[in-house]
Amino acid sequence: MTKRILSGIIGLPLLIYIILSGGITLIFAVLFIALMGLSEFYKSFFQKNIYPITFIGYFFTAQLFADYYFYRQKYFLCIIFLITFILLIIFLFSKKYSPLDVSITLLGFLYVSVFLLHIIYISDMNVKNFIWFPFITAWATDTFAYFTGYFFGRKKLIPQVSPKKTVEGSIGGIIGSIIVSLVFSYIFMPKFILHSVVIGLIGSIFSQIGDLIASKIKRYVGIKDFGNIIPGHGGVLDRFDSIILTAPIIYYYLIFFTN
Repeated sequence: MTKRILSGIIGLPLLIYIILSGGITLIFAVLFIALMGLSEFYKSFFQKNIYPITFIGYFFTAQLFADYYFYRQKYFLCIIFLITFILLIIFLFSKKYSPLDVSITLLGFLYVSVFLLHIIYISDMNVKNFIWFPFITAWATDTFAYFTGYFFGRKKLIPQVSPKKTVEGSIGGIIGSIIVSLVFSYIFMPKFILHSVVIGLIGSIFSQIGDLIASKIKRYVGIKDFGNIIPGHGGVLDRFDSIILTAPIIYYYLIFFTN
């Protein structure tokens, strides 16, 4: 717990600086996180004798972010087509890689790189404060779920995936996310209060789903953490697993239900 708190004390000011800086600083930061997370994702499958074609994932992740920065996604679908086509060609002519190797390569690219890119999408929206919501909802959910589960947790949520998570903790995380989102909206964007309730709700739900998906992957491959780069937290994916799903769902809510 001490290491976890210290990492938070160090990491929070850095996160705030990156978000406030925005622009190229934020893009490079998210690209770095995506590449680190993708590396952890690919390496975790080595435990199951599945060997993703890592350089393909890294190369097209870089292309994905370059396309956004220089061309504003003009070639997004082309990149998706190319990585899929190239992986299929490699599978067709190479005896080294199995269908699982190819599939996990593509899955990692979509799950880590494409999903995390939505953080950049939100940062480019007209209301700049929107960018805080993926982090606020994920952080609030994690914090409130932990303490609610610790003090009141009785009924297990999905014990076969994550034995320590409880229904009570999950509900506490949702309530906490809504409260923190409301307070943030009240202070910084009062006209957005009603939307903040919905964002707090769906952000928390998808944050927990993202966390559970990461737990299921780790349980499948037989590891405790994706890495050890962040003391007390594990790897990059261990810290950003909830935001991977939270960022896209919040982005699409904002696109479809706000002006």
